[in-house]
Amino acid sequence: MLKQKLKKLLMSNKNMDFKKWEIYYRKILEDFSFSAENDEKSAVILNQILENKKILSLKKIEKLIKNNEIIVFGGGPSLKKSYEKHIDFIKNKIKITADGATTLLIENDIYPDIVVTDLDGRIQDQLKANKKGSIVVIHAHGDNIKNIKKIVPNFTGHLIGTTQTNPKKYFNLHNFGGFTDGDRAVFLADHFKAKKIFLIGFDFDGKIGRYSFTKNFKIKNRKLEWCKFFIEKIMEKNKNIEFL
Repeated sequence: MLKQKLKKLLMSNKNMDFKKWEIYYRKILEDFSFSAENDEKSAVILNQILENKKILSLKKIEKLIKNNEIIVFGGGPSLKKSYEKHIDFIKNKIKITADGATTLLIENDIYPDIVVTDLDGRIQDQLKANKKGSIVVIHAHGDNIKNIKKIVPNFTGHLIGTTQTNPKKYFNLHNFGGFTDGDRAVFLADHFKAKKIFLIGFDFDGKIGRYSFTKNFKIKNRKLEWCKFFIEKIMEKNKNIEFL
């Protein structure tokens, strides 16, 4: 028990202010008719599974991001073309992929430094990236309980768990802010004080890219509206974010 309390004390100062986030979280629940109870259930399950996994110290992810130039890859239709256009620029930057965008990098024999996922992209690519050294930030929400149970035990590398609920209830979960994989990746880079954040593959024109790995375009577009909203909110306070 003492060990757990000490662990939680060390991690607790690395979350965003939940009271500020909760305002948006409640609006998201209402907009999509999501269940807060199912979000909590998912968080409980992920928190428990992570007890037996390689959990990365937040000091290490902070060291990786802080004062460095970061590229966040979204899964929009412009991803492949933008990647090819900026390939030389990308090479020496810290790379964070949002779920399905991981596959684009894997197809080009590149392993991202960090993968942010709720486990609905191409899982074999995310497992491979983790095995090769990519940190995987796994998100728990009410709709991915089945995937958490089935997939998370198969990861062999370093992991970080996140929740959209109050993280103080969980020893192994954090809340850095954000809703979709894309904006959560941007929140992560912003939270740990990246020097500069470049965005590739973020499209808000209603078109869905193949790296999104979704068939429900209607829901996806509504989620992208929230993604756009959150990225714009971050850009209001952080002027060191730009689209490539």
